[in-house]
Amino acid sequence: MASPAPAARSEGVLRRAFGGETLKRLRRNPSAVAGVVILLLLVLAAIFAPWLTPYDPTRQSLADVLQHPSRQHLLGTDQLGRDLLARILYGGRLTLFIGAFAVAVGIVAGVPLGIVSGFYRGATDMIIQRVMDLMLAFTSFLLALTLVSLLGVGLTNVIVAVGISTIPRFARLVRASVLTIREISYVEASRALGAADRRVLWRHVLPNAVAPVIVQATLSMGGTILAAAGLGFLGLGVQPPTAEWGAMLGQGRNYIFSNPAVSTFPGIAIFLAVMGFNLLGDGLRDALDPQLRGSR
Repeated sequence: MASPAPAARSEGVLRRAFGGETLKRLRRNPSAVAGVVILLLLVLAAIFAPWLTPYDPTRQSLADVLQHPSRQHLLGTDQLGRDLLARILYGGRLTLFIGAFAVAVGIVAGVPLGIVSGFYRGATDMIIQRVMDLMLAFTSFLLALTLVSLLGVGLTNVIVAVGISTIPRFARLVRASVLTIREISYVEASRALGAADRRVLWRHVLPNAVAPVIVQATLSMGGTILAAAGLGFLGLGVQPPTAEWGAMLGQGRNYIFSNPAVSTFPGIAIFLAVMGFNLLGDGLRDALDPQLRGSR
């Protein structure tokens, strides 16, 4: 019986990775389900913020400064009399937006670098990996902090800085996958038949490297949210009066003893978002990793 064509085999791998079986394994994973529920609630709360609270997140009321949670203000108010629930709901939009776009920056830059590095190897691989080593010499947050210091504060610069700090993770991950994939028989057969490098990369290498990228992207979302929140905490992120969880946490630290709610609730929101992405990422890794599938 003739063996499947290389293109069919690579596309089959892609279908198996993201087909119904993967969804079934995810549904059977309590951690993944918990992560999905947490993230779904956070996303829905951010989307429907105008319907969940009547307050403007930037409207100040000095007569209502630092109120404790009450029927009128369910989570209390901050140092300027702004409703905390409104600021957390609207701040979730910006925090999740920063995390998603920062990860997108890392994917767009890191995946092509990893593919080129692993597929062509040689001098190209050495140059790319030495640049990645230089970036990895800094912790992700320290690299983002350095870049923000150079670029300046602001939403766009925060996204760029945090995104650049994630590039080495994706580049290294994809390179490792490509080094394995390029030695598989159907990839070698395709090259032996005279397929151009561009076709081999697009039809065979990239589809097989997608699964670990998706897992890494999900896990990186938690890291980018933490990094962006850290920059906001230091006053280098999104600037007032815009609501953003890290900035809210930083502004509330001076009132931790007089009204702990000002910093506690933004901290809980950050914790839930990071935990949700980590739980979902772990579930995706278990569902997509063939070795882990066989051990369960």
